[in-house]
Amino acid sequence: MDYRNTLTTCTYCGCGCNLFLESLDGRLTGTIPCKTGPVNEGKLCIKGWNVHQFVQSGKRLTKPLLRKNRKLEEVSWDEALDFIASRLKHIKAADGPDAVGFFASAKVTNEENYLMQKFARAAIGTNNVDHCARL
Repeated sequence: MDYRNTLTTCTYCGCGCNLFLESLDGRLTGTIPCKTGPVNEGKLCIKGWNVHQFVQSGKRLTKPLLRKNRKLEEVSWDEALDFIASRLKHIKAADGPDAVGFFASAKVTNEENYLMQKFARAAIGTNNVDHCARL
């Protein structure tokens, strides 16, 4: 048996609580709060305690989906990104940049949120940026 504890940061909100993910033979089995974490000092909310469960959920999306003939179908990353780029260009050309809005996530890093808002402002030309930072 291969048991490991891996120090990481919780992905549920922007607080940045530290925790250990327990794994047994390469499969996540549990969560332990990090007592020396400066943000959470060994405490976790209910979401943090269960953060390990979503990683192996069969309900997670693992490939991009596009609606075709009224059904969601798996497509390649290239096809999905080409579709997104063409739709953004079309909407911006037809209705202007403020017809597009961007909604950021507390489940990604500050750097990724920064890049998203930078893309919205510099590439698209809109200040329609919001964030879901709610605990």
